Amino acid sequence: MAEIPIIVGVGDIVNRSTSIESAFEPLQLITESIAKALEDTGLDGEKQKLFQAAIDSLDVVKTWTWPYDDLPGDIARKLGVNPRHKLYTDHGGNKPAKLLDEAARRISKGQTKVAILTGGEALASLTACAAAKQLPPPSWTQTKENLTQVFKATGRDRGTHLGQVQGITDPIQIYPLYENGFRAHRGQTLSDNTDESAQLYADFAKVAEKQVYAWNYGKPTKTKEEIATVTKRNRMICLPYPLLMNAFNTVNLAAACILTSTIYAEQLGIPKTKWIYALGGAGTQDADNFWERPNYYSSPAIERSLDAGLQVSGLDKEEIDLYDFYSCFPIVPKLAATHLNLPINGGPKPLTLLGGLTSFGGAGNNYSMHAITEMTRQLRQGKGRNGLILANGGWVTYQHVICLSTMRRRGGAAYPDKAPLPDRLTDVPVPPVDVKVEGEQDAVIETYTVEFNRDNTPREAYIVGRLKYSSTSPSTSPSKMGHRFVATVTATANENENENEGDKETLMQLSSTTEEQIGKVGRVWNDGKRNRFTFKSFSGLGRKKLPASPGTKL
Repeated sequence: MAEIPIIVGVGDIVNRSTSIESAFEPLQLITESIAKALEDTGLDGEKQKLFQAAIDSLDVVKTWTWPYDDLPGDIARKLGVNPRHKLYTDHGGNKPAKLLDEAARRISKGQTKVAILTGGEALASLTACAAAKQLPPPSWTQTKENLTQVFKATGRDRGTHLGQVQGITDPIQIYPLYENGFRAHRGQTLSDNTDESAQLYADFAKVAEKQVYAWNYGKPTKTKEEIATVTKRNRMICLPYPLLMNAFNTVNLAAACILTSTIYAEQLGIPKTKWIYALGGAGTQDADNFWERPNYYSSPAIERSLDAGLQVSGLDKEEIDLYDFYSCFPIVPKLAATHLNLPINGGPKPLTLLGGLTSFGGAGNNYSMHAITEMTRQLRQGKGRNGLILANGGWVTYQHVICLSTMRRRGGAAYPDKAPLPDRLTDVPVPPVDVKVEGEQDAVIETYTVEFNRDNTPREAYIVGRLKYSSTSPSTSPSKMGHRFVATVTATANENENENEGDKETLMQLSSTTEEQIGKVGRVWNDGKRNRFTFKSFSGLGRKKLPASPGTKL
């Protein structure tokens, strides 16, 4: 007979100090959160020690902060346990929900007795130490890797693929492609879109204001107007997202969750008021490369994870009382809410329990662990019966949904014994991609974004477009019509580029906050290094860099 997996303990730690003296490393914050989770079980001293000694599974979400040689091993030694299952994940904000799903499945099968899920960041402390030229920070765990700078999500190596060649590799650049595509797909104006996003994040900020573990707890709440208005302090990052619509990662946060079976919980005497049932989960991913996605106004991985997560949990959407949708940028909760036919703003059920990654704090890959702990608390408090968490990672890439409840699965059904979705979606049709555009071709904008300098002037635009056959574009073959490309627009030529490669006029048009650019037609070519786009109608663009074609005079 299958065991019934339950959450019995949760704990969160926030260290808001940024002094060098209080610069505690992730390992310390994590072990403190586990200690709080153990205490949260309600067990007395001796039984709590017995419970701790029974820990046989330890899953740790990868930290951005510090390159530990063996973080799960370090934690286990601190706890005085030797779990047979230890895992240190790859990067990905989907990991907390995925780990919970997998731990619940192992408990159901009798493979695990007591499971710890945990993770933490201390990027605020690390940043303070770096500013004080104290790297490595005093007393932090020594590692083989010599860390000389603070990790940044926008600084990861992406190799030499198309995104790297075109200069678009980072979350701050890629999520806006979806926001702009989603806006245009709905026929929404840029102004209305900004208003919608600002209202969403203003409402999220009000949630974080009352969240005792939020990084911004106790600070004045940002208003819709403050979030929407571009200023020196709220500069535009990548259109349409100013700074206050981007995740804030410089925090010191950790969280832990403990699972066991109902049988062992009863044996130890863990109060049933502490029990929260894991009902089921589902997750998958879209293509790793953003240019290999079907469109930029939906995510098949989000949609299928939500649908399958509800189905395997035996729930209908209407039965969900509490939601927390990952929100590194506004587009993620928007896509999830739209798929479930929930209002983006003003609905009876808020889309977050925490306040989002801007106001609560973007706790690296571990944000949704805090959603798990908070949902557990709110379900215990009777604020709902069923809850759903969507954890997102990558570049609208990795998704995982988990459903929790105050009630066990209907009909006494066992926890699902296998994942309902494949690890990766391979049945989604995508257009052919021309990595290097041939010749000079007519093209239509599918989606785009513009990256800005610190002085709020546009620096570079990134276009995802489709080739458009035209009789005036003899180098375009009808067979290429509809092929996708990625292209770049810069204001001025770089030192090693020819004079045609700077196109301030096109860049300024793309930077408009009043005129829709998606669907506009321009020209695309390859300058020998990367694809370029312009609204200029004359021929000869970048021809100094193009190789001659047979029978063609340059």
